[in-house]
Amino acid sequence: MNKSSVVLSVFLLLSANGVRAESAAEIVEVYKSPYCGCCTKWIAHLQQAGFTVRAHDVADVAQERQKLGMPGRFAACHSARVGNYAIEGHVPAADIRRLLQEQPQATGLAVPSMPPGSPGMEGAYAVPYETLLVQGDGSYRIFARH
Repeated sequence: MNKSSVVLSVFLLLSANGVRAESAAEIVEVYKSPYCGCCTKWIAHLQQAGFTVRAHDVADVAQERQKLGMPGRFAACHSARVGNYAIEGHVPAADIRRLLQEQPQATGLAVPSMPPGSPGMEGAYAVPYETLLVQGDGSYRIFARH
């Protein structure tokens, strides 16, 4: 049996047993302060939506944001990478799923600041907010309204 046959056999066996391979598009790498509670709540929101999250406590979230290519004017309290996209702030999991499905040419999604009522910022009141699709040149368009 050659290597390809073994890999295919293992994949078919796992699939038949309800186990699926983890795709890179479903792994979210999060860069956050170790002291931020709302970041932890946003991570839980993503996990509940079926994403695998790898959280990294960092001293300088702004530096990580810059590495991901997200302009600082869209800053929030945490930055993330999923697939080929940067995710900034309290972006709803449904918006990330849509992004991965549509695969637009873009840097990623951002919910600037920390709007009350966004995932991880739930509380007594909520305000309307928008998820922005950020382009490589720093421009953006509204991706979703919440």
